Amino acid sequence: MSAIIDRAGLDRLIEVLWARGYEVIGPTVRDGAIVLERLATGASLPDGWGVLTAPGSYRLRPRDDGAVFAHSAGPQSFKQFLHPPHRQLATIDRDGDWHEPDEPDPRYAFVGVHACDLAAIRVLREVLCRGTHPDSATARRFARLFVVAANCTEPGEVCFCASMGTGPGADRDYDLALTERIDDDGHRFLVDVGTDAGAGVLAEISRRDAADPEIDDARAAVRDAAGRMGRRMPQVDLRDMLAAARDCDVWADVADRCLTCGNCTMVCPTCFCTTVEDHTDLTGDHAQRWQHWSSCFEPDFSHLHGGNVRDSGESRYRQWISHKLGTWHDQFGSSGCVGCGRCVDWCPVGIDITAEASRLTGAIGWAETEPERPA
Repeated sequence: MSAIIDRAGLDRLIEVLWARGYEVIGPTVRDGAIVLERLATGASLPDGWGVLTAPGSYRLRPRDDGAVFAHSAGPQSFKQFLHPPHRQLATIDRDGDWHEPDEPDPRYAFVGVHACDLAAIRVLREVLCRGTHPDSATARRFARLFVVAANCTEPGEVCFCASMGTGPGADRDYDLALTERIDDDGHRFLVDVGTDAGAGVLAEISRRDAADPEIDDARAAVRDAAGRMGRRMPQVDLRDMLAAARDCDVWADVADRCLTCGNCTMVCPTCFCTTVEDHTDLTGDHAQRWQHWSSCFEPDFSHLHGGNVRDSGESRYRQWISHKLGTWHDQFGSSGCVGCGRCVDWCPVGIDITAEASRLTGAIGWAETEPERPA
């Protein structure tokens, strides 16, 4: 079922979600970037703002229209709400009493989720909520989640989701999906319903049935976006390629440029590694155990008894890209990269994961196949 809502209908969508008990999270403009924050009303959305992106560069730009979702990925992802960067696990007293904190149990509604971030949510759900010992608090966040996707019609310079098979259109795992269109007929959103919950929310919003030409126009805009990506991943078996390129000289060249700052892992919507630290108060009678995000670029991340396994920047970069694009398949059945381009944007020296993958492919003499185009 497809329907049309106008810009006021988008504001009403946010009102309905709040009324149903959801905490609404979506894009807004702050500190020179489009970030993800709590949206009290639809007025906080980034109407009329786009972005200019390049390796190591991100800039806001004003648009001539009032488009809300015509921007590529910003410095944050929805991961921070599902898998918080800091989280208290317990308080421990000297007598051995262990107290787990009463964690907030929010019902999140994410608005404006591009297809790459929708894929990232799917990847994180597999990593954090499956298996023998899933994290119960995290699993509840995923289970209570309401997703309003925003199909991408204007990809950024560093986007490459089409070559990763994750975009630019949302194909599943959403409650509602919006495709924004602005033309002589006005500002409107084609709405596709993905779940019964989505249909219930849409029923409370003023709408009309979408005409076939409007549906065709929206679908065509998303298909066209697939051909206008600023980047593409080489069309080879990345897992096998990275294994074959284990000893290439290319790694040393990357290491000469890489600062091992960990920016790429912090902005990545799927990186999930954490570490645990204990802190005591001045009396020594109480301690707190905290979990926080960690990175495979940290020198002591691979510390084992006797020393660190990966001392060099070269080995740490190789670990990151090999896991992200290769051995992630062995662990979780998919790639760990969704093609959002954040790691390219926010690398201080502009290292481009797609360019490095292409260089490695060339270094071992592999030929690419033609990329598949969306139907």
